[in-house]
Amino acid sequence: MPHAPMHLSLTVFAMAAQWQQRAFTRQLPQAQAIQARFLQKLLKEQQDTVLGKALKLDRISNLEEFRQRVPCWRYDGYSPYFERAAAGETNVVSPFPVQDFNMSSGSTGSRKLIPITKRVQQTRSYANQVAMGYAFEQAQAQGRGLGQLLLTTLITPLGQTEGGITYGHVSGNQIRSTHPWVFKQLFPQPYDAMRVSDTAARNYVCLLFGLRQENLTSIAANFPLIMLQFCSYLERFGPALIDDIGRGDISQDILLEPELRQTLQKHLSPQPQRAKQLQTLLKQHGCLLPRYVWPNLSFLVTARGGPSDFYFERFDKYFGKTPIFGGTYAASEATFGSYCRLDADGAILAIKTNFFEFVPPDQWEKSNPQTLLPHQLEVGEYYRVLVTNYSGFCRYDIGDVLQVVDMYQGVPVIVFRYRQGGVLSAISEKTTEYHVTQAMAALQGNLPIEDFCVTLSKSLIDPYYVLNMELAEATKLAEPQQFLRTFDRHMQRANESYALKRKKNDITSPQLNLLAAGSFKQLRQQRLKSGVSDDAQVKLSHISSDRTLLDGITIIQQIR
Repeated sequence: MPHAPMHLSLTVFAMAAQWQQRAFTRQLPQAQAIQARFLQKLLKEQQDTVLGKALKLDRISNLEEFRQRVPCWRYDGYSPYFERAAAGETNVVSPFPVQDFNMSSGSTGSRKLIPITKRVQQTRSYANQVAMGYAFEQAQAQGRGLGQLLLTTLITPLGQTEGGITYGHVSGNQIRSTHPWVFKQLFPQPYDAMRVSDTAARNYVCLLFGLRQENLTSIAANFPLIMLQFCSYLERFGPALIDDIGRGDISQDILLEPELRQTLQKHLSPQPQRAKQLQTLLKQHGCLLPRYVWPNLSFLVTARGGPSDFYFERFDKYFGKTPIFGGTYAASEATFGSYCRLDADGAILAIKTNFFEFVPPDQWEKSNPQTLLPHQLEVGEYYRVLVTNYSGFCRYDIGDVLQVVDMYQGVPVIVFRYRQGGVLSAISEKTTEYHVTQAMAALQGNLPIEDFCVTLSKSLIDPYYVLNMELAEATKLAEPQQFLRTFDRHMQRANESYALKRKKNDITSPQLNLLAAGSFKQLRQQRLKSGVSDDAQVKLSHISSDRTLLDGITIIQQIR
């Protein structure tokens, strides 16, 4: 399909990203030296901070001393220092001013704040540029056009710390730091469209501006589930959006603050021809789907790895064969890698953004594990990652378990698999989220599964797994017993330890709970922090050892 020519400003942006990517690629053979210099410079800059003095960084002169003397901490070890920085105290975790705090996705339990300085923001931006450089280069090589990108992230800060420093989700913080001119070139919607606090209203407004651009080439969302929610809003609001595009207006049914509505209205004008075109598509297909309203889509950007494959099974309906690009493998605490291929798992380790160590499985239970450096890793193996960066982390154990899927010029290409500690064990079988998503991805087929979570039975004597599953509205499971048996077989293939215990009947046959529509949205809402309304950022694990997880949730059918 022919693609529209790219605007000059976007051409310049794509060229700049590709220049960064090519420069990064050329430096990969020097990865060991780059990592050593990164650590040396960081230790020198951080040694006089409160945290640096507590860790006695001034007494460390080489890598081996760093590995031997600095403890591996989880977030709790850093929390007292980060809270002091949040209260406004300077030079606690960085000699430079803290501009923002990232708040960990999920908004659950006690808050988890990560200091962001200008240096941190720059390193994260660099890793993003490298990733997009790879995406642009491959899209152009495949004859795909490059144009504007649509996303619906909330950019309004979630609040302020005691010291008056804003905090919010990492994606919103990054977008707020984007230069206004760059924002205008990259995105079809005005900046204020992403300030709308109500999730449905924000998606509506962003879709309204996105639909005005027939030649849109990319859509981005933090997680695949958010991408699917975006598609459901397009289906749900299709007729109203077409009407608003034709009139150059925003429906009064959409919840907006009057001042914000007035500001957004100024960016709109009637587009009767585009409305007519969309109305024709609505009649042809019964609803608006991204693959038809934006026929020139080049690629999607969303998280890969972990449970993503389960959701990708449903992408074909909405996007056809549009490639899915992973962007960066990142969390609130750090960016771990830049994806380097369209439609493939694997991010090249971000060697210029953090200092990395890796913990092999035989060291996972040790308080002071022996670690490996990037060049010592083996393809196919699993590791836990330790990160040192300018947010104040030194040998921080985030708990991520990743797999090395390739080595590129001596640098690991990695993919997130699951969070260490997030395992399900009825009798020491250690089923991970990766295991259950493999099983469910194989099962999904044409069955529209909204979401699922595997929990443990309340019986401890004869334990079994409980598959809690929500189907799309008006969908019925034709043969639930057969479905449950197939799930059990796929689980045994995914996790050998589970298979052994099933064969010995140490773990008995599983149970299926079919949940009422909206159950997982209810669970996400329950986990929101007070004052936070957007549940799109709440990540629910697909496994849980909480036997009370479904208390208050309507189960419409149980099968065993």
